[in-house]
Amino acid sequence: MKLNELRDNPGARKLRTRVGRGIGSGKGKTGGRGMKGQKSRSGVAIKGFEGGQMPLHMRIPKRGFTNAKFKKDHAEVNLGMVQKAIDEGKLDGKKLIDHDALKAAGLARGGKDGVRLLGKGEIKAKASFKVAGVSKGAQAAVEKAGGSIEVIAPKKPEAEPKKKAAKAAKAEKPAKADKAKKAEKGDAE
Repeated sequence: MKLNELRDNPGARKLRTRVGRGIGSGKGKTGGRGMKGQKSRSGVAIKGFEGGQMPLHMRIPKRGFTNAKFKKDHAEVNLGMVQKAIDEGKLDGKKLIDHDALKAAGLARGGKDGVRLLGKGEIKAKASFKVAGVSKGAQAAVEKAGGSIEVIAPKKPEAEPKKKAAKAAKAEKPAKADKAKKAEKGDAE
């Protein structure tokens, strides 16, 4: 094989259909849009519109709730990958293995809430971990190999002051200012 003989697999690079390029193409003239009407014109989006009738997504009853905004974003790392990284010299098994070390080794992607250690694969190295979460299987495997795991407690957001207390504090300030003004008027007279 020579450089000039390199080819992609047949059919791997399919050219897009160029519509409106003559009747011989099979997609000429109207370009597959049919005849006339709103949908044949450009600049039209009628995705959920039903001609003024209440659309389906608004007609059907809504049930339940979602906890999506409270979801934790953990970078999931398997023990097998950690062992492989230690064998390749990307990770130092003698030092503490935390989120930063796993990121530097290219094992942890994302995970703004930290790393969760999972038990797929096996670990032979005696390593100590500092992670946000760990599965039971992973914990057992690490402890069996003679290592240790420290689980970091998640950061809790600071509680906001109660609304009633905040309102009461706001109400007191103007009242004090009014009393001071009345006192000044009384002195002037």
